Amino acid sequence: MTETERAVDDAERAREQDDGRRRFRVPPRLAGLLPRRVVRDELGVLLVLGLLIAGIGIPYPDFLASDNLLSTAHNSVYISLMACGMVFALAMREVDLSVGGSYAMCLVVGALLVREGTPPWLAVPVMLATGILLGVFNALVTTLLALPSFIVTLGTLLLFRGVGLALADGKQITDLPLDDSFFTLAGGDAGGVPFALWVLLAVVVVLSVVLARTRFGARVRAIGSNPDAAAFSGIPVVRTRIQALALSGLTTACAAALALAFYGAGDPTLGQGYELQAIAACIIGGTPLAGGRGSVIGAVAGAMILSVVAAGLVFFEVPINWTSFATGGVILVAVAADSALRRTGRRRK
Repeated sequence: MTETERAVDDAERAREQDDGRRRFRVPPRLAGLLPRRVVRDELGVLLVLGLLIAGIGIPYPDFLASDNLLSTAHNSVYISLMACGMVFALAMREVDLSVGGSYAMCLVVGALLVREGTPPWLAVPVMLATGILLGVFNALVTTLLALPSFIVTLGTLLLFRGVGLALADGKQITDLPLDDSFFTLAGGDAGGVPFALWVLLAVVVVLSVVLARTRFGARVRAIGSNPDAAAFSGIPVVRTRIQALALSGLTTACAAALALAFYGAGDPTLGQGYELQAIAACIIGGTPLAGGRGSVIGAVAGAMILSVVAAGLVFFEVPINWTSFATGGVILVAVAADSALRRTGRRRK
C-alpha cells in the first residue's frame, strides 16, 4: 500500500471507529499525538527558538522580561496566523502569495463597515467571509486556467491590495468607535496576555488536529505526496485545493480582524511582505515546498523566530541596513539545524 493510500485509509478508519458514545471523547491515539509530534517533528525549530531567546537574554536580561516576551510574541501573531493556513497550501504543493493583499483588503473592508455604523463584532464575520471568498477565487482561477497557484496568487496579491487601496482611497480609515468592546477586548489583554495570543493558541490547536487527524488533512498530505496517485485513487483534488486556499484566506482574515482591533484603524498599506514571511515561517517550521507534510506548530515557531530576531536586533543595536541580512542568516541556520536533526532521527530509526 502506498503512502497516499495509507494516509487516506488512516483518516477513514479513525472516523469509522468513532461511535456516538465516543464521538465527543478524544481518541487514545489523538491524546498522545501532539506531544509526540512536537518532540519528533518540531524539536529542531523549537530548539533554535529557545537558543535565540537565551542568546539574546543572557547579555540583555531585559529581553527576558515577561512584558517584552509577550510583546515579541504578539508581534508575530499576524504572520503566525497566515502561516497556519499557508501550511495546508504548501503541504499539497500549492503556494498562496496573495495573503499580504488579502490581509490589507480584509482590514479595509472591516474598517469601512465599522466606520459606516456596523457594530464591530458583526463586521468580523464579514471580514472572515471576505477572506474565504478571496481564497476560493484563487483556487477557481488556478483550476479554470490550469495555472500554477504561484503565478495566480502573485497576480491576485497585487489585485487584492489594489482593491483595498481603492476602497480606502489610499488613506488610513480612522474615526472608529475605539471605546467599543471589540477594540478594548480583542485589541487588549485577557488574563494579562494579549487577546490575539489566545486566538492564535486556539487556531494552532484546532488546525494541528485538522491536519493530522481528519480526512481533509489526510487528503492534503496525500495530494502533496503524489498528486497523480491521489487523483487516480479518487481523492477530489480540485475540491481539496479550494478548501485549502479558502482556509488560507480564512486565517489571513482572522489576522486582519485582530489587527483592526489592535491598531484601531484600517491601513491599506499594511501587510507588505507578509506573504514571504509567512512562507519563510512555514519552511523554517518544517513544511517543505515539495509538499506531503506540514506542521502548524512548527510554522508558528518559525514566525516566532522571525519576531525574536527582529526584537533582538534592536537590543544589539544592529543598524537597520543589516536587518534583512541578519534575518536571512537566521533563517538559513534554523532550516539547517532542523534538517540535521531530522537526518539524525532517521538514522536512529
